[in-house]
Amino acid sequence: MARVDALYPPIEPFAERELRVDGGHVLHVEQCGNPEGFLALVLHGGPGSRTRPLHRRFFDPRFYRIVLFDQRGCGRSTPLGRTEDNTTRHLVEDIEALRSHLGAERLMLFGGSWGATLALTYAAAHPQRVSAMVLRGIFLGSRREVDWYLGGLGELLPQAWEALAQGEGEGVLARYHALVSRRDEAAARRWVAYEEAVMALDSGSANVSDANVADIQDPEAILARARVQLHYLAHDCFLEPGELLSGLERIGDTPALIVQGGRDRVCPPGAALEVAKRLPGAELRLVERGGHSAAAPEMAQALRRATDELRARLRGLGTR
Repeated sequence: MARVDALYPPIEPFAERELRVDGGHVLHVEQCGNPEGFLALVLHGGPGSRTRPLHRRFFDPRFYRIVLFDQRGCGRSTPLGRTEDNTTRHLVEDIEALRSHLGAERLMLFGGSWGATLALTYAAAHPQRVSAMVLRGIFLGSRREVDWYLGGLGELLPQAWEALAQGEGEGVLARYHALVSRRDEAAARRWVAYEEAVMALDSGSANVSDANVADIQDPEAILARARVQLHYLAHDCFLEPGELLSGLERIGDTPALIVQGGRDRVCPPGAALEVAKRLPGAELRLVERGGHSAAAPEMAQALRRATDELRARLRGLGTR
């Protein structure tokens, strides 16, 4: 596909396993690339999304030990859609448990959107474990950003917004959180359809992305995706106001390459600019024609370039 020509060729995992964590959750984990390479941990977006084969392809498989996992309640992790014992703190603890399980002293974090939120939160909690980060489309988990997602973007997508709001513009988040928590499949489909319309703004297409077609056809997958996402958004992503930004000082001068689409309307550049100002080791790379999607050619090329450039800094550090 032309849109991902900038990436490394497709690659299959050399190992897959299930990692049991607390609260009855079991994480699906896969490893690709060089088993002795520098650990690169991919943090998928959402909340409520999942890892994709595309995520393996941003890294040089000869240098990196590429690790992907589905977060609690997501993808191939079980129980699917479970929100009990599922908060940002739990996910940070899962990253630390996974790092320890893999026997790595330090790692490189790669995350976009909600994945960038998690990367920054983990790095603030465990700065000594993070050697570098590649972040895309930064989301701070704030109420203002969620209001933009449901308000400002809704004005750009009047048909999608009307299908979601159904004439009741107030309290949409709380209403859908309650409906989907009761396993209302129709509500879950409307919520995910709005999300797909928002994500399609970058490409100018109203079509559902290929990667999500199977999920949207599976009632359990669509309920899980909507339920986990609404669980986090309805609880302010389990972050106190300003918590993520105030914690950045603990990260110090850890290299952080921030790849931000200049045309990203889902996570506009303001958050990336704010983080770049507060992180001494940050380098903001604004992709003028880039949007939110990591698979779009300009963004894919910039993200691969970032992981390639970090090889020189990470080579010789070791992860064990």
